[in-house]
Amino acid sequence: MKTKFIFLSFILCMLELNVTHAQSWVKKAAKSVITLKTYDAQGVLLATASGVFVGEQGEAISSFAPFKGAHSALVIDAAGKDYPVELILGANETYDVAKFRVSLKKSQPLIHADQQATQGTDVWILPYGENKKAITGTVSKTETFNGDNTYYTVRIKGLQNGVGMPMLNGQGQLLAIMQPSSSADDTLSYAVSALFADSLHMTGLSINDAALRATHIKKALPASLEQAQVTLFMAASTLDSAAYAQLLDDFITQFPSAPDGYLSRAQFVAGADRFADADKDMELALKTQTRTDETHFSYSRLIYQKLLYRPEPAYEPWTFDKALQEAELAYQANQQPSYRQQQAYVLYAMKRYDDASAIYETLYNSPLRSPDLFVEASQCKMMQADTVAFLSLLDSAVSMFSRPYLKEAAPYILSRAQARLAAKKYRDATTDLNDYEQLMAAQVNDQFYYLRFQAEQGGRLFQQALNDINKAIQIAPQQSLYYAEKASLQVRVGLYDEAIETAHECIKIDPEYSDGHLFLGLAKCLKGQKEEGVSSLLKAKELGDSQADGLIEKYGK
Repeated sequence: MKTKFIFLSFILCMLELNVTHAQSWVKKAAKSVITLKTYDAQGVLLATASGVFVGEQGEAISSFAPFKGAHSALVIDAAGKDYPVELILGANETYDVAKFRVSLKKSQPLIHADQQATQGTDVWILPYGENKKAITGTVSKTETFNGDNTYYTVRIKGLQNGVGMPMLNGQGQLLAIMQPSSSADDTLSYAVSALFADSLHMTGLSINDAALRATHIKKALPASLEQAQVTLFMAASTLDSAAYAQLLDDFITQFPSAPDGYLSRAQFVAGADRFADADKDMELALKTQTRTDETHFSYSRLIYQKLLYRPEPAYEPWTFDKALQEAELAYQANQQPSYRQQQAYVLYAMKRYDDASAIYETLYNSPLRSPDLFVEASQCKMMQADTVAFLSLLDSAVSMFSRPYLKEAAPYILSRAQARLAAKKYRDATTDLNDYEQLMAAQVNDQFYYLRFQAEQGGRLFQQALNDINKAIQIAPQQSLYYAEKASLQVRVGLYDEAIETAHECIKIDPEYSDGHLFLGLAKCLKGQKEEGVSSLLKAKELGDSQADGLIEKYGK
């Protein structure tokens, strides 16, 4: 009996020594524990949780839940001083952890444990405050997630409002962050690996992360330039103007030697008519790199787009000559065909069509060879009134596709059809429009059928023309123009009764449309009903139709 008593006393003594040893690091570790408070837009407190510093420059981890809907946050350190949270560094909603940076110069981090705790191991939960005692618990279960990270189930008593508190091993090293308990057993708590929380970081796609978008507190840019560039690209279409402007400034501060921030900010401020600021940013971008061709190219495009699409308000230093100069400097630095193409764009805008055409001719056998390139070049020939070259270049655009055509060819076929129609090549235009209809059958509308009607009528394909104008009317039955055109064709082919009926429909839809009365009068005169016909022609004249006078003189005798 005496032996059993001695053994039991020894065990109790060892346990007491263990606890004493564990408590010996509490005072030092407590300096790393913080209280986190988050607030809404009006400054009303949203949530409170614990957390812990894991870096020397204010990096800390805690639960993510308090940050949801928050517009601001602060932490209170062990000494009772409060500091604002300046950046969210990463978050994971699934495991309810967040990493963030507090605005202070020096923080005392807890050291991560060398090894994860195993089942049956004693652990200590450390509440906020230097005078708090560590609460002892035992790991009852471990699960592995996301590689070798550990999720803990801990049996512990006396833990209240433990969310965000650090869980430590017997050496005072950081193991995990406590999470809300969802167990009916109030002795069970849960914790997620602190290493996992500390590893959270921003990537280029984090800007679209649902968890991060749930908080209004400023997010950090990715640490790598490549990932930050992705963020910059994504932000242009996802952030509001104020947030995007702040992101641009942050990017430039974080990556002052990268041209991307200056280029993007120049584009942004130019959109707000701050052209002098945009000009300064472009000059800064040129100073940040040894290879300046891309920046000169971007500079040229910025000026060109401003002058072309937003000529007012004027900004005197930005001219087409300046845009051309920048494009030429880009090409001098790196002979890329896209830089020559930019020169052609500017020359076309300057109405220097010969010079633009000459550049396009140098690009036909370059990597830029494409249907679009031939269409662009054709516009120069059109402005030079060179119809033969204009149509030839459109032929080249279409010839880059082979039969049977795919939908990608449709816009080029339509462009050539319109050009052929303008050149009075009616049957060729009709052929193109037939091909277009086959490709785009589900998208063609009344305007398409009216266009083909014009080509067919010009090519003396009268029955096809009547079919198409009927289709246009079927789609747009209130369009009086189509009835007038139909009546005109019916008069032309001698269908006078049909023309009279069509003209009546036109007048019914729009009594003030002179063409309805004109073709009604002409059809009646040709049918021999001159008195009624002239009456309708007089009505057309009254409504301002200039053709009516000649017809009245002819049939009114």
